Amino acid sequence: MIKLIHISEGMRIFLRSIRIKFKGYKKFKGNASEICEQIIEKCWNAKDGYYQVSNGNYNEFYCRDFGICTDALIELGYKDRVIKTLEYALAKFSKHGKITQVISHRGTPFEFPSYAADSLPFLLRSLNRSGAKSLIEKYKEFLNYEIAKYYEIVFDESTGMVKKDPKISGMKDYALRISPCYHNSMLAMLSIEIDKAGLPNPFKKYDFKKMIKDKFWRETHFIDDLSDVETITGDANVFPFWCGIFDEKDMLKKAVGKMRENKLDTPLPLRYYHKKIKEHDMIWLSVLVNDWESDTAWLHVGMCYLEIVKKLDKELFNKYLEEYLKFVEKHGNFLEVLEPDGKPVKGAFFCADDGMLWSSMLLRYLNSKKQINN
Repeated sequence: MIKLIHISEGMRIFLRSIRIKFKGYKKFKGNASEICEQIIEKCWNAKDGYYQVSNGNYNEFYCRDFGICTDALIELGYKDRVIKTLEYALAKFSKHGKITQVISHRGTPFEFPSYAADSLPFLLRSLNRSGAKSLIEKYKEFLNYEIAKYYEIVFDESTGMVKKDPKISGMKDYALRISPCYHNSMLAMLSIEIDKAGLPNPFKKYDFKKMIKDKFWRETHFIDDLSDVETITGDANVFPFWCGIFDEKDMLKKAVGKMRENKLDTPLPLRYYHKKIKEHDMIWLSVLVNDWESDTAWLHVGMCYLEIVKKLDKELFNKYLEEYLKFVEKHGNFLEVLEPDGKPVKGAFFCADDGMLWSSMLLRYLNSKKQINN
C-alpha cells in the first residue's frame, strides 16, 4: 500500500534525477582510496549522529545497507560512529514501536514496499559485530518484541521456512518472490544473531542450513525462490555464504562458477540476472525505475560477492578489485546500480544514486591489499 511518505520520498528522488540529468554526478578528486574516504565522511550525518546510505536518493538510515557495511566501517576505525548510528536507529525505532527497513531523513521509520525479511537480521548482526552489549541490554524487551513479530509475519511453522507470501519484502524489494533463498538466508542469519545476542530464540530447534540446502541447492547453485521458475540470481548465490550459513568450499566454487557462467559479474559484479526476463512479478512501481532489478549490476551485492570470492580465489578477487578501482577513478564516485553496458541506470523519473556508503567495503579491500603487499 502506497503511503504519503512513499510519495514524498519518490518526489524527492524524482527532483534529484532532474538535477543529475542536467548537471551530471559529482566527481570526487583523488585515487580510489581517497574517493572512498571522502564519500564515507560525507555519509556521516554529524547533526543527528548516524550513517546515511548516501547523500543523494538515500540520505537516510537503512538497516540493510548499514548492516552490509558494518564490518568494513569497524575495520576502518569508525566503531564509535557505528555504535552511535545504532543508538540513533534504536531510539527512533523504539519511539515509534517498530523496526523497519528505513528511517527517513526526518526521523520517521517506514517500510518500502512492505515488511522486510532482512531489517531485523541486519540490525541485530550490526549490534553483535560492534559489541554493543549495552544497547542490546537497554532495548532487550523491544528486541524480543520485534523477534516475536518477525516470527509471526515472516515465519511458517508448518514448513520451517519463510512464508510463501510475495508481499514480504527484501533486498530485491520491487520483486514479488515466493519464499526466496535470500529471505531464508536472512531468517537463518537472524537465528544465529539471536543466539549471539543472548536473547530467547524461538527458531532454535530449526535446522535452517539443511532446509535451505534441501529446497534451494541444485548441485551447482542456489535457485532464486520456491516458484516454478528456477531462476539463477546473484543475491540467491551470494548471501547463503555471506551470512555464514554455508562455508563449504566445493559449494562456493560451484556457485561462483555458475554466476560467472551466467555473466552475473559483468560489467561489474554483481547482477541479479544476466538478461531481462519475466522470472517473477514486480510491483507496479517498477515501471517508474526502468526495470532496475532485472539484469542490472548492483554494487552493494558486488561488494558482498567480492567478500566470498576472496575466500575462494585470490587471483579472481584481485581481478575484480582492479575493475572496481578503474571504475571508481573513471567516474570519481561510487555509483549505485549499472545497466549491462556499464552506464548508471536512468529512467524517466529517477537516476541511480551515487556517493554510496558501500564504498567503505571497497576501501576495506584496498587497505587489506596494501597491508599484504607491504
